Amino acid sequence: MITDRFKWGPMGWILVLAVVVGAWPALVLGQVGESVGEGMVRYHASASARDGALPSLCLVAPLDSLGPVPEEWAVVPEFTRIQGRTSVFLTIDEGTDLYGTGEVPGPLRRNGTRTVAWNFDAYGWGAGAPNLYQSHPWVLAVRADGTSYGVIADTPNRCLIDLQLGIRFEADGQEFPVIIIEGATPQDVVRSLGQLTGTMPLPPRWALGYHQCRYSYTPDDRVREIADGFREREIPCDVIWYDIDYMDENRCFSIDTWSFPDMRGLNAELHEKGFHTVAIIDPGIKQEYGYHVYDSGDAIDAWVQNRSGSPYVGSVWPGRCVFPDFTMGQVREWWGGLYGQFLSLGIDGIWNDMNEPAVFNVDAKTMPRSNRHRADPELGGPGTHARFHNVYGMLMARATWEGVQRVRPNQRPFVLSRANHLGGQRWAACWTGDNSASWAHVDYSVSMVLNLGLSGQPMSGPDIGGFVGVGTGEMFARWMGIGALQPFARGHTGKGNIDKEPWAFGSDVEKTCQVALQRRYRLLPYLYSLMREAAETGLPPVRPLFFLDPADPALRAEDDSFLLGDDLLVACNTWPGEKPVPVLPAGNWVKVSLVDGDLDDPDLPDLYLREGAILPLGPIMQWSDEKPLDELELLVNPGPDGRAVGYLYEDDGDGYGYREGAYRVTEFVVSGPGESVQVKVMEGDWEPGVWLVVPRDISK
Repeated sequence: MITDRFKWGPMGWILVLAVVVGAWPALVLGQVGESVGEGMVRYHASASARDGALPSLCLVAPLDSLGPVPEEWAVVPEFTRIQGRTSVFLTIDEGTDLYGTGEVPGPLRRNGTRTVAWNFDAYGWGAGAPNLYQSHPWVLAVRADGTSYGVIADTPNRCLIDLQLGIRFEADGQEFPVIIIEGATPQDVVRSLGQLTGTMPLPPRWALGYHQCRYSYTPDDRVREIADGFREREIPCDVIWYDIDYMDENRCFSIDTWSFPDMRGLNAELHEKGFHTVAIIDPGIKQEYGYHVYDSGDAIDAWVQNRSGSPYVGSVWPGRCVFPDFTMGQVREWWGGLYGQFLSLGIDGIWNDMNEPAVFNVDAKTMPRSNRHRADPELGGPGTHARFHNVYGMLMARATWEGVQRVRPNQRPFVLSRANHLGGQRWAACWTGDNSASWAHVDYSVSMVLNLGLSGQPMSGPDIGGFVGVGTGEMFARWMGIGALQPFARGHTGKGNIDKEPWAFGSDVEKTCQVALQRRYRLLPYLYSLMREAAETGLPPVRPLFFLDPADPALRAEDDSFLLGDDLLVACNTWPGEKPVPVLPAGNWVKVSLVDGDLDDPDLPDLYLREGAILPLGPIMQWSDEKPLDELELLVNPGPDGRAVGYLYEDDGDGYGYREGAYRVTEFVVSGPGESVQVKVMEGDWEPGVWLVVPRDISK
């Protein structure tokens, strides 16, 4: 069967291809190309494929043809069509390295890999997992000379991304186009990807603090105990999460009043202590008359249908469940409206889980591809689940984000989603799913966050400490050191597992975790500035080392280190034992200390500041808004000419005043040897006060 090609290894794939070609000659199509933007070309398999194309489900807006393909255009795909499957192949030049492909385990460099874009409940996933919870049919290519291009396979269908002999996308269903983006650098291509698929909304500042979760903290006194544990030990933390056991018998938008008799009062207590809360919501709705979510959804015929036109019923946590059809605007609006009463309990953020959608007791772990969605015309109209499966979680996240924004128009929503698709960063952050407490997964934490960032998703991170399995104290300490420097920093573990709070492995590990998180909070001014850059341009805060010199082959596969922005290099030790010698790019990178004792801790990553950079640091805090930013320490590493430059973005940390100019971008400059720091406001009219600037020249 042709579909077996999604599962077989390289030799199996070649054998099947030989059989297919022998049995059904491939139809080589006469593709048509069109310019759709500066440095952007879209190719369809044929004129008829172009004329019959369905709306894109990953782009911000439809792309109009701006004329023919430029004469100098070099990256041209080849389309073939075999038995209802479209294949698109692009050759790559020698020395070209490939990246992206979204949420996948394994190394940063993706050459020679095969990934399946099909959202999947991958509990305890391992190195050989062909697909996880999210789908990003996207490849970033970096040529030997450092110039770059990217390719979007604009299909929501199950799609093979085969990078063994070049770049190949194969998908069932309607013929799909590819969009090719050219850029002088990989950064240019990633920015253009953000232009096409959208950029993340600026998160509230509290979402950049540390998050603590488990499946599950219950009852309410256990939540209080965890919160007090952070404050008593002076370990920074901003967010406590409620996993599914806060619900009444797993019914979404309900509260187990036996374990949480006063959820509103509990959240008020946590707010007084500087905490925010995030609660989980799943798409599986218990099929039960008298349950308000089921009754109100049934009244508008909200559910995904089976092939016979009846509501599809599948088993999830509450038992027999129906599933909202988020492809309909009416259903998304109804779903968003459910958050009004729920958020009135004082909950601050929403976690969308199980939204591949996951279904129990079936081999596919999801609903049948033959199920029916009654999609609105702007999504292409009605279709099967085969077409809408990969965007189901994204559309749920959209409904959630829009609903939360309607309820709280003066606050920025924070939504985390397990399932998503290319472009879904517009509505939700992500984590890497149900990982395991193993050294391999510590290692994957770096490469996965890097490739998600290169695939348009800037805000991601792993379950620090591992969701599945126990691990060791050394592993936990090492993981916290790395995770505390990634965009989304959350500790989490599964039901029945050991405790995995920062103090759970003894005093030595607790001290490492405290210092790791103090580092994060000192870096919050810089990290918040990088998140604003991501929201504006699409460039992720966590970046591969090859961004510094895309033509340097020594940096292309480096995924034991990463950059925070362009200025701070994080050299990780992801395996047991002593720290390896870090790979440092050209220039005078100086090791820096952010917190007393951090240089002496072997489990913490080493940090290096780029020459010519100024790094702004805030105070150590127990939560992100505990103290005003009235004293700003500047780490200065002058270049050979004595010059150094840095930037800082500031606003209220929540709300939308920044859209009306209530923000400030400040430039810090040292113009030469012995010169003092010059401070200049570059943008915005926000005037909260003046900092005391404390420069520290680390080059001496």
